[in-house]
Amino acid sequence: MEGLAAEAYGYLSAGIGAGLAALGAGVGIGQIGRGAVEGISRQPEATADIRATMIIAAALIEGVALFAVVICVLLATA
Repeated sequence: MEGLAAEAYGYLSAGIGAGLAALGAGVGIGQIGRGAVEGISRQPEATADIRATMIIAAALIEGVALFAVVICVLLATA
């Protein structure tokens, strides 16, 4: 395979990987939000606990997504 074509495929793969990481994080955080709203509507007195747990879980998902995007960028520039 030509050198330029291999490099282009590397960039394409990194872009697809970063896009999938962002998409997965968005879906995951959406699921967390949906569950939190459902839980708060069923038990309004637990709003503070549910919200705190939701924010921690969303932050962990964002961290993993950011790590995946950084790995994709590093592999594309390597």
